[in-house]
Order: sequence, then structure tokens, then C-alpha cells
Amino acid sequence: MKFLFAPWRIEYILAPKAKGCFLCDLPKQGKDEENLILYRGETCFVIMNNYPYNPGHLMVAPYRHLGNLEDLSEQESLELMLITQKMLSLLKKVMKPDGFNLGFNLGKVAGAGVEDHLHLHIVPRWSGDTNFMPVLSDTKVIPQALRDTYRALKEELSSCAY
Repeated sequence: MKFLFAPWRIEYILAPKAKGCFLCDLPKQGKDEENLILYRGETCFVIMNNYPYNPGHLMVAPYRHLGNLEDLSEQESLELMLITQKMLSLLKKVMKPDGFNLGFNLGKVAGAGVEDHLHLHIVPRWSGDTNFMPVLSDTKVIPQALRDTYRALKEELSSCAY
């Protein structure tokens, strides 16, 4: 069995939790760049993770506040997957990862930081992306600033038909 240690995530785990739901609140603000909202569909949107496991860590979520996968409408289910496909293509083109982790964390015991607003994680992976830094110095190296990643992805989105 292999383990993926992510000690840098403790910052997120221990941080005070804001009132309300950021996945509901941020899209309503109309400040997409400031809030790192990368893409908007009719029923779902894409937001960058503020506490990424790796550069390009995205979350695809419905606008509707719901916590169960089975509560998605057929339209939301379809759009969530179609947007996920678009984001995979985008990340492959811009960031050239060697692979991806995709997943829903459903329930607190499954690792859900936000239990009541369903979202799909897209985490790009590269060979060797886990190195000695987290083990020896309790530090995860994210080699690109969130805003720089956002701009690179947004620029490619604007220039191509995704």
C-alpha cells in the first residue's frame, strides 16, 4: 500500500471556517478573477482550490446547494461531467500533467471539507510530484502561484472553444 502524505493541508484543516457556503456565495459576487472562478456553465461552474494539493487543482460544482450526488438533476449531472472533460483537456494542454486524480469526497469521514455542497476535485499529477519536502520539512512546494495558474488557464480558455 502506498500513502500520499499531505501535511501542508493542515493549514486548511485548522483554519477558522467561514459562515455560509463559499461554493454558493462566491459565484453570486460576480468577481470571478478575484474568487478564482475559472469557468461558468448553465448549472455548474469551476473554481480553483485555494488550498491545492498540486498546481491546477480545480473543483467543479453545481450552483445549487446540495450535498448528495444522487440529488443532482440530469442536466446538472451531464454538465458536471462535460465541464470536467473540458477542464481535463485544458489542463493537459496548459500544464501537461502525467495523470489526474478525480474525485468526490462525500461525507466528513470521506475527507469532505465542505460536506453539504457537492463538488468534484480535479488534481493534476506529475511523475515525482511528491518529493522529500513534505516528509523532511513539513512543506509542500507548489511551484506556481494560484493567480498565475488562473491567468494561464483563463487565457487558454479564452483563446479556444472549450
